[in-house]
Amino acid sequence: MFLCLATTLVHVLLVFLHVAPPNPLSQQYSRQVNAWVFPLFEQNWRLFAPDPESVNRQISARTQHTAPDGTVRVSGWFDLTAVDNSAVEHNPFPSHTAQNMLRRAWSSYLENHVVDDQPRSQRALMIERYLTNIASDRVAAHRGGSFEAIQLRVVTVPIAAPAPADGAGAAAVAPRTADTRYLPWRKVEVDSHGN
Repeated sequence: MFLCLATTLVHVLLVFLHVAPPNPLSQQYSRQVNAWVFPLFEQNWRLFAPDPESVNRQISARTQHTAPDGTVRVSGWFDLTAVDNSAVEHNPFPSHTAQNMLRRAWSSYLENHVVDDQPRSQRALMIERYLTNIASDRVAAHRGGSFEAIQLRVVTVPIAAPAPADGAGAAAVAPRTADTRYLPWRKVEVDSHGN
């Protein structure tokens, strides 16, 4: 019993010294702390911030509809990100779907598509359809009407580093310019969105 309690206390102390900010005690015993912690008890912050965002993205969509007389009509841009933000803002219990579905779909799209937006695998094709379906469903729910195709526009604005507390070097933290990416027009499912 005593051995178990002593081992637990030593373990907690060594892990604490590993994750604590650098201090004289953790620096003096860093070799012993690292020998105990690595590789079995390594700690990191991924539990709290697995992939913190370094950019803000605004995802918008517009639709295309062919009228009975054969003319093609293109709608104005509809801000899908604003819809998600409004569903979360002032909501004490926001939906996980409202917070993450569109953002995660776009992240998956980026991971599976090269710059020319051509799918190179079945997974990339699936993610492309998933993103298109999310956008189509949201546009149809908020605008109504029928459409045959949809196009997405993603404006990416890097998040500027915080200014130093003393105010020096404020010009060095100015954000870079926005990057705008237009995805190709994608056909939507025939049986959805009033088609």
